Amino acid sequence: MAEIIVPELAESITEGTVAQWLKQPGDTVNKGDYVVELETDKVNVEIISEHSGVLQEIKAQEGDTVNVGETIAIVNESGEAAPAPEKAEEKPEAPKAEQPKAEVLHEQPAAEEKAGGQRPIASPAARKLAREKGIDLSQVPTADPLGRIRTQDVESFNPNQAKQQAQPQKPAAASKPAEQQAGGKEVERIKMSRRRQTIANRLVEVQQTAAMLTTFNEVDMTNVMNLRKKRKDKFFEENDVKLGFMSFFTKAVVAALKKNPYLNAEIQGNEIVLKKFYDIGIAVSAPEGLVVPVVRDADRKNFAEIEKDIMDLAVKARDNKLALSDLQGGSFTITNGGVFGSMMSTPILNGPQVGILGMHSIQLRPVAIDAERMENRPMMYIALSYDHRIVDGKEAVTFLKRVKELIEDPESLLFEA
Repeated sequence: MAEIIVPELAESITEGTVAQWLKQPGDTVNKGDYVVELETDKVNVEIISEHSGVLQEIKAQEGDTVNVGETIAIVNESGEAAPAPEKAEEKPEAPKAEQPKAEVLHEQPAAEEKAGGQRPIASPAARKLAREKGIDLSQVPTADPLGRIRTQDVESFNPNQAKQQAQPQKPAAASKPAEQQAGGKEVERIKMSRRRQTIANRLVEVQQTAAMLTTFNEVDMTNVMNLRKKRKDKFFEENDVKLGFMSFFTKAVVAALKKNPYLNAEIQGNEIVLKKFYDIGIAVSAPEGLVVPVVRDADRKNFAEIEKDIMDLAVKARDNKLALSDLQGGSFTITNGGVFGSMMSTPILNGPQVGILGMHSIQLRPVAIDAERMENRPMMYIALSYDHRIVDGKEAVTFLKRVKELIEDPESLLFEA
């Protein structure tokens, strides 16, 4: 007998929640096969078996919290299923052990038994979304040439097109039964995912432990927009990636951090740790909630390399493919609420970092050019939230002013060390 245990996930992650078993008791398991999907604070992780044989026993059910090092399943390396002793002689019943292979969603046993094919191939995010919506993945069409079901396939799936035999199972998987409050008003209770709980806890923790303050400024985006319009086609031809605004702001942030090093730091006990590297976190909206993947060594990369990194990380975030290493170790964060139409906001610190820059939507506003002239200019409000315990107002304002100057004169970024 061999055990499947929860492996070391990351330095800061000690537990996870069983999201879905990919194998069931009686299934054949080969070394390297994925057997279970865990939902952690940051990403979903699929755990492999280190042994070949037959999955004999599952020790943790879906929804259970498991710790690193905990045994969650048993594999019989002899290659034989291990039914209860009193039924060992009932060989005719053996074929039934193969039925779980047709499973789609563990919350829909009836649908699983009726699904005659093999288990659909789907991304972890697609499987989780299907569970939440009560959708039978075997009925979801996909345009992927390998047949892999993506999140967008589940989102666009119309349950009314599903087979009638699967429909009775869907309401039970979607959510808890509707309740009624006093007064007869209907409500629905939905359990928060582990990641959403973690996001909530950390945001509250930051506000309770950091002396957070926010300062604002506005940026005239005229020169950046003109430069981007002039160079974007050639930039794309040479680098196979679009020239966006994020690379300009990342470069400007790095330059401003070098002049204001306490914003590129963190507090550890009674010590200030000044970071001599510039790993910039880029906040991304993902299906499971906000994540902050990190562009490593942004000070050593050109515009094209930064844009490629941001694009790759955004795609991985949408497909729920971010690795734990993609999310760890950032020194400063940039968040762009402008993509959702936000005109102004107060970003919350991404602890233990002590600074975060918020970008917002670009809007034409009348601007005084001099005492006699007014022009409509594309303007953006920017916000810097910082930990006042180690960053003084002067340094914060100086930092934000430097970012503004560099964006308004983007060619000067070429001369920043």
